[in-house]
Amino acid sequence: MKLHDLRPAAGSRRARTRVGRGIAAGQGKTAGRGTKGQKSRTGASIPAWFEGGQTPIHVRVPKLRGFKRRFRVEYAVVNIGQISAYAEAGRFGVELDAPKPARGKRGDHPVATVNAEALASAGLIRDLAKPIKILGQGEVSQKLFVAADAFSASARRKIEEAGGFVQVLAPEREAEATEGTAEPAAQPEAVAEPEAVAESTKTTAQPEAVAETAATVDEPTKPRRRAKSAAAKAAKARESEPRESEPQESGEPQQPDEPKPSPPGAASRRPRRSTCKTPSGDGA
Repeated sequence: MKLHDLRPAAGSRRARTRVGRGIAAGQGKTAGRGTKGQKSRTGASIPAWFEGGQTPIHVRVPKLRGFKRRFRVEYAVVNIGQISAYAEAGRFGVELDAPKPARGKRGDHPVATVNAEALASAGLIRDLAKPIKILGQGEVSQKLFVAADAFSASARRKIEEAGGFVQVLAPEREAEATEGTAEPAAQPEAVAEPEAVAESTKTTAQPEAVAETAATVDEPTKPRRRAKSAAAKAAKARESEPRESEPQESGEPQQPDEPKPSPPGAASRRPRRSTCKTPSGDGA
């Protein structure tokens, strides 16, 4: 065995079919493209979504408007009529233990407790992953104690009219979620012993008493500034006023001020007359 004797396994390699090489080759003339048409020409490329000119599928299909809320809550829905029918049939296990009441007496019926586990065991819901909401379709014929995450107004009214009770579990689940993130409660400070408290009050009371006695001793030694009286301030204000503004105290009448003499040449100045002539009315 030499290097030039090596060959691939039989059937693993297949030669490329050469088209357009005459009739004898099997793929001559049309070369497997058929006769005429867009796809038989060279350079033909039709998009995958092209439908020959008719309205394509992505235009024919109507578009859904709006949006879905990101934080929406999807409930597992159960009607109150189904719950009442299952309770009457004993699917929740209440009627098996309790004695059968007299006919026509609603008050003697036992109260059936319905929660998520009871609904799942009875087959009304598939799993416990989703929160449960009770709707009001159907009639309630006996007392029911229903615990769920949400209730419609009609379901709540029908349960209470039949003498049953309603318990909403949504606040409890929120409280459980917030318990992990709540800050730890501060530990109460230790209460001091009465003897230590008495000693601390004695030590604090002594410096205060010393400070009070020191203040009473220093009070007579402090100099006091004399406050100026109102009369002294008024006299000082009179002295500070200018003498020229004071009126004459003598009985002689005051002489009016003489007018100041005008500068020389002021009286000889007269306004000049205008030399321009105004046109007369007759046009002369």
